[in-house]
Amino acid sequence: MENKTIYYLYHIPGKKVGVTRDLEERVTRQQGYCEGEYQVLEKSDNIDYVSDKEAFYQKKFGYKRDFNSYKVINNQFKKGNKMSINVTEQTVTFPVGKGDLKEYLAKNTGFKFLIDSVEVRLDQKVQDWIKRNARVSHFRDSRSYVYNKSLVSFIDELKAEHSVKVQNLEPDHYKTGTNKMSIFDKIRAWAGERGIYKSGDTKTQYVKLMEEAGELGKAILTKNDEEVIDAIGDMVVVLTNLAKLEGYNIEDCIGTAYDVINQRKGKMVNGTFVKETL
Repeated sequence: MENKTIYYLYHIPGKKVGVTRDLEERVTRQQGYCEGEYQVLEKSDNIDYVSDKEAFYQKKFGYKRDFNSYKVINNQFKKGNKMSINVTEQTVTFPVGKGDLKEYLAKNTGFKFLIDSVEVRLDQKVQDWIKRNARVSHFRDSRSYVYNKSLVSFIDELKAEHSVKVQNLEPDHYKTGTNKMSIFDKIRAWAGERGIYKSGDTKTQYVKLMEEAGELGKAILTKNDEEVIDAIGDMVVVLTNLAKLEGYNIEDCIGTAYDVINQRKGKMVNGTFVKETL
């Protein structure tokens, strides 16, 4: 029977959250932390799961989120491929000539980098555009490049195209059939149409959440059932948009929270559930 690779999601309090296959090598030998100075938050043989959890816990503990997931970096390592894109003021240069560009980009599918503040992800559409528009470097034929401005314009076109598709959904698609949308999908479509994800930010959404929480508190104190329902609904909408602006879907956040509370044991004390402490 084949042994599965186990990935450990670890936390060095006050420092970082990371993933490794070898705690002794990565955390103790390389970083100098002994057992007891770090926590193993989770372990799994599913690399997609630990990569998603790594991003979640980095956000939860207030650490800078890794721009590329553990899965992407690990896949590059296994393929013996180091990403060395050079982003300058005018161009993005790749460490291969045009003849090897297709294979190079395919090996790095999912990798992300920034042009100014614009995120570029090497999905299939972006790879195809780069292959069509790449030029051979004037200095070395083993290098190829594309112009930043043109690539950013293409990214903007993709975003606009996606927005149009959402807006053109027929009403029935929101209710039945293979294109059925959840209430969260509807909220995100609504927010996308109004530019919230393009021009908004999490700070303003957080302020709005606090405003709605105040409205909820007032409604509870005044026993106004209609306002309670309205305030709770508004808070869910704001949380859905806040999560999206941070790069998450609220469904995943809820699922992660449930996975945690589902394992908790405790009892009710003065109207509050108090979990057992280890």
